Amino acid sequence: MELSSWCDEHFLYISVDDHGPGIPPEDLERVFDKFYRVQRPGSISGTGLGLSICKGIVDAHNGDIHAENRPEGGTRILISIPMGGAYG
Repeated sequence: MELSSWCDEHFLYISVDDHGPGIPPEDLERVFDKFYRVQRPGSISGTGLGLSICKGIVDAHNGDIHAENRPEGGTRILISIPMGGAYG
């Protein structure tokens, strides 16, 4: 797993990258829904709340969070939070 962050004059960006199998394209938007879990044989159990909680926190800060598959494999969760007076 890799964690990186950077900012510009308007946003703080946080990227969390893993090296797993990625997320099926049809599930990329749904992974932020409460209790939603990507179905895979032998997958680790959980409640499907982690990314939903993250989305709630990011939304509370007028930010954005989305998931994408990395070209080299794995998943990237990218968060952007407005800096200072950039709230829209």
